[in-house]
Amino acid sequence: MVWLTDDLLFQYQRCRRRAFLDVYGDRTHQDSPSDYLLKLRQDSVHHRQRVLTAFQPCHQPQFSAGDWAAGARATLDLMAQGVEVIYQGVLAVASGPNQVRLISQPDLLIKQPGWSCWGDWSYAPITIKLGKKPKLDYQVMVAYPAYLLSQLQGVWPAQSYLALRDGNLYPVSVERFTLKLQEVMAQCLQDLKSKTAPELFISHSRCDLCHWFSSCYQEAQASSHLSLLPGVTPARYELLQQRQLITLPALALAQPADLAILPGFGELVADKLIHQAQSFLHNQAIPRSDPRSPHGFPLWPEDLPTGEVELFFDIEAAPDQNLIYLHGVLVVNRRNGSESFHAFLAEDHLQQRQVWHDFLDLVQAYPHAPIYHFCPYEAQTVARLGKLYNTPNRLIDSLLGRFFDIHRCVTDGVTLPIESYALKHIARWVGFDWRDEGANGAQSICWYNAWRETGDRAYLEAILRYNEDDCRATYQVKDWLTRFAEPYWDRFYQAMG
Repeated sequence: MVWLTDDLLFQYQRCRRRAFLDVYGDRTHQDSPSDYLLKLRQDSVHHRQRVLTAFQPCHQPQFSAGDWAAGARATLDLMAQGVEVIYQGVLAVASGPNQVRLISQPDLLIKQPGWSCWGDWSYAPITIKLGKKPKLDYQVMVAYPAYLLSQLQGVWPAQSYLALRDGNLYPVSVERFTLKLQEVMAQCLQDLKSKTAPELFISHSRCDLCHWFSSCYQEAQASSHLSLLPGVTPARYELLQQRQLITLPALALAQPADLAILPGFGELVADKLIHQAQSFLHNQAIPRSDPRSPHGFPLWPEDLPTGEVELFFDIEAAPDQNLIYLHGVLVVNRRNGSESFHAFLAEDHLQQRQVWHDFLDLVQAYPHAPIYHFCPYEAQTVARLGKLYNTPNRLIDSLLGRFFDIHRCVTDGVTLPIESYALKHIARWVGFDWRDEGANGAQSICWYNAWRETGDRAYLEAILRYNEDDCRATYQVKDWLTRFAEPYWDRFYQAMG
């Protein structure tokens, strides 16, 4: 018997394969939760507790764990009594010729005025999520208990609700999402009837926290699956499948003009994907040029400066505390060959202003030094902190004029045989590695929270090492790109006369 639950439907919207493996997979192959995932779970518990304080007192049906039938009976009894709030009630409906069990356990069921089979009241569900926005998969998910309620109480709730991180209740139109919900349910049940797991697709933004990631990733690597190529989205992969371009050799031999006409491609995307396949296939870096230029004009910036003194900049933040707590700057003096790392650390919100001014003092001490960073976050944060602390616009404008985004330079200028253009993937390919295994942005957030909770400065030392390594990685990538680009520009100028 198939039990179709809230979580199964939610995960199915994000990954068909995960839903299948959650039902049929070998659980010994699951990954252990990372520190960051454990933190998210703890944050979710705290958020749930805050929401529940506004709905006291509430009644919780009593039943043994996993005994959905008993939970459903106890919940029906509470609804028939007309209690105001039910916490983690069970809604159960048998559906279809194979008696599929539709099971929902909404966080809250709230009594509302209006007719139902019990009298002049009905119930509407509230789902508590840690997210910041009422995303589509959240809204489809919260329509599920409303669908089951319509069959149990004899009337649809006018709305369901999402309780998100900002403390507000977001009403969700059940009517608007019923059709989408039914489509998802039908597709999910169809997949679960199969004996074969749906094809994998590696998407780091969604897969990294999944407990099946290592299992799927090993399979993807073994088959050189195209989802490992940066730029191959699920929509683009589907179009490549339709043209039987599902292997690295096939994609590497494709013609850009044949792909450029496809929806979501275009000339630059088509050229980039084919280059990406060629780079993977031959394990080499490939310089990029504009395919629309008759002269093959290189795409990376010609004027990426090399100064006598160069600054490499990286920020660490605690997003859940709205705190920018670390400005790390590596000063590279090419005149005397020295390198020095400066860490401006705020141990609480009160020190954020001071470390901002300490950072400004350092970069103003080198007024002509270019400032390299990776991705737009550092530049965006400098602009935001300038406004927050009323730093003169002329100073911020002058400072930002010295910023150079190494990520943009790499992605514009060269195709690398890597699975992601994140700093770690690029830097490791050029030969740099971090001192602490497992160090990354998510882990640094966990380290900072652990330091705040325990006072153990070993966590701060780990963050400082990680931040310095990020700065040094940016330095190594910048130097590699400069060396790589020089001969191509020389040949380009010779060809141009």
